[in-house]
Amino acid sequence: MPEFQSKFASEEACQQYLAACRWPDGFVCPRCGNRRAYELVKLRRWQCAGCRHQVSLTAGTILHNTKTPLTVWFWAAYLMTTDKRGVSALLLQRQLALRRYETAWMMLHKFRRAMINLSREPLQGDVEVDDTWIGGPQAGLLGSRQLKGRKAALVLVAVEKRGNGTGRARMAVIPDFKSTTLMAFLKQNVAPGSTVYTDGLKSFTGLKEAGFHHVPRSQPLRVDLRKGAKSVVPLADRAIGNLQQWLIGTYHGVSRDQLQVYLDEFVFRHNRRRAPMAAFQTLLGLGTGHKPTPYEQIRGAGDLPKLSAEG
Repeated sequence: MPEFQSKFASEEACQQYLAACRWPDGFVCPRCGNRRAYELVKLRRWQCAGCRHQVSLTAGTILHNTKTPLTVWFWAAYLMTTDKRGVSALLLQRQLALRRYETAWMMLHKFRRAMINLSREPLQGDVEVDDTWIGGPQAGLLGSRQLKGRKAALVLVAVEKRGNGTGRARMAVIPDFKSTTLMAFLKQNVAPGSTVYTDGLKSFTGLKEAGFHHVPRSQPLRVDLRKGAKSVVPLADRAIGNLQQWLIGTYHGVSRDQLQVYLDEFVFRHNRRRAPMAAFQTLLGLGTGHKPTPYEQIRGAGDLPKLSAEG
């Protein structure tokens, strides 16, 4: 923390770091291609030394048109990535002495939407896959596979096996247990040729034809698991348990519409848990390449896909 405080103590220092993220190979004028420019600190702009064209440092990024000081944004990113429990909007508001809760909430959601690198490498090797419900218990449901009338969200989880430990993870909200739904998730997140371990759910049939090595196993009943029976996908179950504890402990529950970005946050932090400062650098680097999402869309989760399940 002292190192962070000294490195990003001023608005100017934050702007220089942000510029390095936007232009890692040096400034290039988008109008004339000139590589020499002058920094206009108070305007958060760089001016080309050739044609005098001005480029906003935050235009087209998650910081677009922000009135909040960059020092506050940097502190928010630091707190969000270095605390393994994450940080709620209420806690962020208190720690950064923000006047409005909505400002803290919006900052965190803008970061969440910048956490997914679309060019990331898929999981590979041995991969465990399992599903879970995110949401409280609900009376009147017939079995754990019933979709009709269920308020909880269905989530699919994939975790790499690294020896006896856990590697990278992927999580996604899905609408149903259909084979096409599960296969789409696996093709997007797991490399062909990987060995996929699952429970005995019939929807997982067809993995071999899709290019995966499939090892289905019969999962003990939940009653038996609570009594100490061993799960056939222990790493995936551990990740699910950590996810549920995190959602309840840090946020006391989240809305179904916004759940996917919270899953993205959990995966982002999990996959970078051994290098929290690198997570901070990655978050700002990704953020500078992420198109801004308007407040209205974030507020109503209008930028996230709407899921519906058939009964």
